[in-house]
Amino acid sequence: MKLSDFDFDLPEELIATRPVKPRSASRLLLAQGGVISDKHVYDLPDILQAGDVLVLNDTKVIPARLFGVRKRQSEHGSGEAKIEVTLLDPSAKQGAWRALIKPLRKVKEGESILFSDALSATLIAKEDGQGTLEFNVQGDAFDAALADAGAMPLPPYIAARRAADAQDKEDYQTVFAAHTGAVAAPTASLHFDDALLAELAKRGVEFAHVTLHVGAGTFLPVKVEDVTSHKMHAEWGQVSEKAAAQIAKAKSEGRRVIPVGTTALRLIESAAVQTGAITPWQGETDIFIYPGFTFHVADALMTNFHLPKSTLMMLVSALIGKQRVDHIYEHAIENGYRFFSYGDSSLLIPD
Repeated sequence: MKLSDFDFDLPEELIATRPVKPRSASRLLLAQGGVISDKHVYDLPDILQAGDVLVLNDTKVIPARLFGVRKRQSEHGSGEAKIEVTLLDPSAKQGAWRALIKPLRKVKEGESILFSDALSATLIAKEDGQGTLEFNVQGDAFDAALADAGAMPLPPYIAARRAADAQDKEDYQTVFAAHTGAVAAPTASLHFDDALLAELAKRGVEFAHVTLHVGAGTFLPVKVEDVTSHKMHAEWGQVSEKAAAQIAKAKSEGRRVIPVGTTALRLIESAAVQTGAITPWQGETDIFIYPGFTFHVADALMTNFHLPKSTLMMLVSALIGKQRVDHIYEHAIENGYRFFSYGDSSLLIPD
C-alpha cells in the first residue's frame, strides 16, 4: 500500500477559505448503495432514519495562535523580537503548554513573551524544535486572556491564503462545543446548527457526545511511501459511560451508529479495538485506520473532503473501499464541491 495510491489532483479554486451560511446550506454528497446523490446538509432529516445515532465530538477549539513580543535587556541595550506561537497541547506541568514558536532561536529559556496586558509566558524548555511555555495565569483567567489575545488556529491551507479574523472564532467552532482543548476543529460538525439538530431530534435521530481534543498533528503530512509504517500523532479523548451505553444499545438493536467526522470515528473505534465492543474509555489514542482495518462500531461516516495523501483519505478508503473513494472524489471535483475544513461534506454509507 503506497502513499501515491492516495494522491489526486485538486483544483486550487475548490479549497474553501470561508464556510457557507447558514451552516446547514453546505452541499452533501450522499454515497449509498453504489449510487452518488447530490444533496445538502439540511436534507439530513430526510436521509437518516429514526433510531440512527449520530456521534458528535464536543471538543472546543481554543484560539491557539498568539502573536507577541520578546523583550530583552543586555549590556548592549534593550531589544525586542516579534514571536508567533501556536499552542499544541497542555504540558504535564500545570499552567504550561507545548507550542510551536517562530522563530524559536530568538527566545532563550527563562525569557518571557508578552502577548497582551493580561497574558504572557516564559519559555521553560526546548525540545525537538518545539518549546514549552509557562503562562502567567491559569484556569478561567487563562481562558479569558487567551480568548482576548488569541486567534483561531486555521489549517495551513487556509492560513496561507488569509489571516484568521474575528469571524473565525464563530465559524471554526461547533455549536455544541463544550470541553476546551482542541487546536483544530472537528470540521464535519461545523455544518450543524441548532435548527438542524432540533429537526433531526424531532425525526427520532439520537445524539451521542464524545470528546477528542484534535491536535495540530492532524495536519502533518505522511512522509513514508509505505503507509503501513506511518506513526500517528496521539490525541486525548474520552467516551463517557453514558455515551458508551447509548452506542452499545443501538448496536445491540441493529440501529446505525454514524460518527460525524473522522475524529469521532477514530475515538469510538479506539474504545472498541481491544474487545470488539464499545466501552467507556479515556486516554490518548494514536489509532491509524487504513484499508484492512476491522470496524467494530461505525456503520457509516459523515465527513468533509480530505487532503491528497492524507491519513484521512486512508481512513475513508478503509470504510468504503479505495475504488469507491476514487469515484466519489472524481464526482466531487467534477461537480465543484468545496474541499477541506470550511468545505462541503459527504455521508458515506458502506454497502
